[in-house]
Amino acid sequence: MLTTEQRPQSFTAEDVAAFERDGFLIQRGLVPDSYVRTILEVTRRDAAAHYGDIEYEADVQYPGAPESLDDEGGRTIRRLQQAFSRDPVFSRLVKEPFLLNRLQQLLGPQVVMPLAHHNCIMTKHPRYSSDTGWHRDIRYWSFRDSNLVNAWLALGEETLANGCLRLLPGSHNMDLQREQLDDALFFREDLPQNQSLLNAAVTAELQAGDVVFFHARCFHAATRNHSDATKYSAVFTFRSLDNAPIPGTRSAQLPELLL
Repeated sequence: MLTTEQRPQSFTAEDVAAFERDGFLIQRGLVPDSYVRTILEVTRRDAAAHYGDIEYEADVQYPGAPESLDDEGGRTIRRLQQAFSRDPVFSRLVKEPFLLNRLQQLLGPQVVMPLAHHNCIMTKHPRYSSDTGWHRDIRYWSFRDSNLVNAWLALGEETLANGCLRLLPGSHNMDLQREQLDDALFFREDLPQNQSLLNAAVTAELQAGDVVFFHARCFHAATRNHSDATKYSAVFTFRSLDNAPIPGTRSAQLPELLL
């Protein structure tokens, strides 16, 4: 296992070209075990206590979720929100050169972390987790432009069986017709014209410490967890300094961190 100092501190030119082409890139073993262990400890502590800002599966009403908080499984956690306020480990992680240097390659020399979006630990439980349809994160964000990057850190094994990410290569560069999306702006799986893109979907199976960098316009989806163990992932969003949130929108409601 590489130490923090031994890890490659940046993308290769081929990596950057792949991200620009596909809209996502997987970096294997990027985050050291010490970070993964600490984040898991924080996650399990706060999840057991239902501590802090929490989104429950019943809140989103996606397929497979309990219908209400009072139903069986209604208090199944979907996201521990505001991860940055839960432990200093997160502020240390996002400033690590092996992460920040890569973000600068994708976004420019001055990187900002919005705390209003993602900034969370995703918890996908057996039995009561839900399916998330094909969507772009930028659909409900409001910035000067859509050039934002997410970093998804696997805190354990992620497979098709427990609901890992799936991504549509090149979809971040595509301008779609409104009829290709449903009322909630999910990419429609029932349209023949969408099938060629759906057939090209890539499955991001991960191990603890792997990171997926993906563009906010890249379509991604995930099924519910069909395994018998909870899956945990930490997810954060980043922008360039000049891509400010639009005043008065949800994207401008919380402070931001200049990295």
